[in-house]
Amino acid sequence: MIDVQRLRVLRAVAEHGSFNRAAAALRLTPSAVSQQVAALERGLGTQVVSRSTRGVTLTRAGRIMVGAAESVAAELAHAQRQVGELATGRTQLTVATFTSGGRLLLPGALAELTAEHPGTVVHIREYEPEDSLPLVRQGAVDLALAYHFDGPLPGGPGPGSAPEWTALMDDPLHVVLGSGHRLASRDTLDIAELAGETWVLGCLKTEAYLRRYAGRAGFAPDIRATTTDYFFARSLVAAGMGVSLIPSVALTPEIPGLRTVPVSRPAPARHIGAATLGHPRARLQLEALIRALRKQAAAWRERPAG
Repeated sequence: MIDVQRLRVLRAVAEHGSFNRAAAALRLTPSAVSQQVAALERGLGTQVVSRSTRGVTLTRAGRIMVGAAESVAAELAHAQRQVGELATGRTQLTVATFTSGGRLLLPGALAELTAEHPGTVVHIREYEPEDSLPLVRQGAVDLALAYHFDGPLPGGPGPGSAPEWTALMDDPLHVVLGSGHRLASRDTLDIAELAGETWVLGCLKTEAYLRRYAGRAGFAPDIRATTTDYFFARSLVAAGMGVSLIPSVALTPEIPGLRTVPVSRPAPARHIGAATLGHPRARLQLEALIRALRKQAAAWRERPAG
């Protein structure tokens, strides 16, 4: 029989890419991690990792076993919560969210959920999508409010079950400038028109997106400030530090002295949605929460301009 602890260790090795980093995360010694992986390999009769001076990589068998480890972790997490619910008699949901989307969509959605299912206990955790989506696969959270730009969902395909993705809304990015800027009166702006500007950004992922769009327009952006908070970034724009690229849901509350201009098509946008694992536990509550999130997203889309 396969030892669950050995699967846990292998999953950590896969996540961190080395025995040393996995050992630090698990609070074990590198020798103990190596021994657990070796014991798993003996039991299976095949290698699960390839070792080299650059670290370790999963073999095909290793990828299969990490997938199994994710599934086992998810089932154990669900079982633990079910046991806890037996004691309290109340369904518990854990929701992960990124900041701006949570601020926009979650309060109204949670109010609707608790009105429909008043016995539900909801726990909120703040994570970026690359961190929250793996937690959905592992069963550590029931729903992740997340986003992605062009391409697949962040965090990689990952082992184990793929989350179900429910699209909620597109969140276009806007150029934010000082109200006295030479381009502030424009109805739309092309990124190429901002080639000579200095930039202030409120998210590292937005920086990567800007560099890609700027590269297509033939210039490298001069980035003077980076933050992890869109309100702070807009405050720096108001202080004259440069211009910024901000998602629409992060444009409130208003800051005096700023002008917001949409980017001309094809406009860059974040795609916001909800990820769930599809586990039957608390399915009624999850479906109610997704309906409420859809309602909040629709209300945002239909809001009056300005």
